Amino acid sequence: MREVAPGDLILSFKDTYVLAAGVARSYCYECPKPEEFGSAGQNWEKIGWKVDVSYYPLKNKIRPKDHMAQLAPLLPAKYAPLRHNGDGLQSVYLTELQEPLARTLAALVGREIQDLMFEGGLKLADDELTPIQAPATGLVAWEEYLKTKIEQDIKIPETDRQAIIIARRGQGRYKENVARLERFCRLTQVDRLEHLRASHLKPWRDSSNDERMDGENGLLLTPTMDHLVDRGFISFENTGELLISPVAHTPSLEKMGVPVKSKTNVGKFSEGQRKYLEYHRENVFLRRG
Repeated sequence: MREVAPGDLILSFKDTYVLAAGVARSYCYECPKPEEFGSAGQNWEKIGWKVDVSYYPLKNKIRPKDHMAQLAPLLPAKYAPLRHNGDGLQSVYLTELQEPLARTLAALVGREIQDLMFEGGLKLADDELTPIQAPATGLVAWEEYLKTKIEQDIKIPETDRQAIIIARRGQGRYKENVARLERFCRLTQVDRLEHLRASHLKPWRDSSNDERMDGENGLLLTPTMDHLVDRGFISFENTGELLISPVAHTPSLEKMGVPVKSKTNVGKFSEGQRKYLEYHRENVFLRRG
């Protein structure tokens, strides 16, 4: 899930058939398990990953089990999407299709999928299929839900409630707490507070109220860099080395001023910051593996 990028082609496999082709409309983002799942997935974590996808039902619905003489030799030894008899794997929810396997499946389906594929990516001539890098709609709804819960929690004093809510935008008392440790954006060197946000390393949506206000849970960043940290396109090693996600769009990062062609060290972090950075790298940063 953390390797998916807008425009990726996704094949839907259900009841032994490939039923639909999908186009990813977003990068993955954290999201609670949908209520409509009910009792399904009782062993799943309450918070997981979601990708916005537009699906297109296939007219030619193929059954991989009927074509295993062609497909079985192409299955990888690890994280294969199918068993060698053509059945699906219960333990794999989403897995990468290596190019030979993807092209063979596309050939079996026919033009419906082949028209989407071009040099291993998507052919974007058709406006209907052009991927839209929309905001993570589920993420916005989740944060609004959390905001409402805080507003209605009469156990929290009114002034604290407002401070916690404002901290979501990287402002207010939380920004003051971060500014006691940070003086400028470590990536752009901008040092005017009116141009900076207090970015959460452990996201506001995942944090306790104390963590939401903890100055060591943040960095002062320009709005662009705040966005890149919040969505996991960049992160930092405890040593200060800048990490860039392999799924991030490199030309866009360059236009934003991210030094993508050279190693960058943004300086030392406090012990508390390193704790939050470890969470960010493990749970937010978009990485392979």
